Amino acid sequence: MKLQLLSFLSVHLLLLLSVPASSSPCHFPAVFNLGDSNSDTGGLSATFGPLTYPYGESLFGKPAGRYSDGRLIIDFIAESLGLPYISAYLDSMGTNFSHGANFATALSTILPQNITLSQGGYSPFSLDVQLKQFLQFKSRSQMIYNEGGIYKDLIPKEEYFSRALYTFDIGQNDLTAFYFLNESTEEYIPNALKEFFRVVKSIYEEGGRSFWIHNTGPLGCLPYVLVQGHLAPSDLDSAGCAIRYNKLAQEFNRMLNDTVAQLRKDLPLAAFTLVDMYSIKYLLVSQATKQGFVLPFRACCGYGGGVYNYNSNFRCGDMAKVNGTMILLGKSCRNPRKRINWDGVHYTEAANRWVFNQISRGAFSDPAMPLSMACHRKTPTK
Repeated sequence: MKLQLLSFLSVHLLLLLSVPASSSPCHFPAVFNLGDSNSDTGGLSATFGPLTYPYGESLFGKPAGRYSDGRLIIDFIAESLGLPYISAYLDSMGTNFSHGANFATALSTILPQNITLSQGGYSPFSLDVQLKQFLQFKSRSQMIYNEGGIYKDLIPKEEYFSRALYTFDIGQNDLTAFYFLNESTEEYIPNALKEFFRVVKSIYEEGGRSFWIHNTGPLGCLPYVLVQGHLAPSDLDSAGCAIRYNKLAQEFNRMLNDTVAQLRKDLPLAAFTLVDMYSIKYLLVSQATKQGFVLPFRACCGYGGGVYNYNSNFRCGDMAKVNGTMILLGKSCRNPRKRINWDGVHYTEAANRWVFNQISRGAFSDPAMPLSMACHRKTPTK
């Protein structure tokens, strides 16, 4: 693992040296995000009911539509660009879209699923729906902006759509859906990435030029996967992650690499940054103590104790009646700032900040340019 990391960082150091010295930082006036719960800033919460405490406890002091105790990586991206937090498109209450919009919702997938949310399935806002929402937002916002009035200041200017940063963080739920549906990787993952390609190309045709794309993290290191996989010790790697689930994530990421390479060929005016979330998150989990964290596989907010502190029947924030009195079962741990996993599925604010600090510098990106330079196209290799 150490040799692989050194090799990885060496390659990215060489890529950093290939960045033209004359390149100036980008000035993104807006961010448009498509994704799932890793970047949902309130979409699912606004649609199907709010999250409950202790979600949001570490920063907001109350639930803020985010599946964490505080900020997500998309929040840190906005902060680093000098922008306010990106509002959820589906949140209609007091929302300001002048600096972008977030179309992500928790439980979203790239491909639409047959199991609805009410049946314990997935969000109806799959990637194709998020694209439709973006296209409608772009069209209608310009009508509103041109009409002027009190809403003009809440809508992005027309030129912002071509100058904005378009971020994507989606695919994790497709892997769990694929795995439990027992489908073939020869069909499901390629079809998902064909759809991903189509959505990106559609945004490009609407003027989008700067794309920041996260691959999927190590699925086999998440408590909700580890508790339901019926895993033997031989099924875990040296860090404690489920090998077969991580191999699935790696296969998805390999095909995503090929997809982005094709996007670069077909859409030459666009800048594509592919961020290796798998490597940085695996590094954090496998070196948790070294990075200042403890208990990397134990949910901070959950119920059931044990190694993972995760129970799908009683999740973070869930209440139950005990001896006639309603009590909070899904409680938060004492110090979320020392923990990586928040609720068995998602990361804590502290972990999200740590990950952002690494990826924003460019060492885990292709090309290895910092976030502030993400409008620059990759220099072709000779």
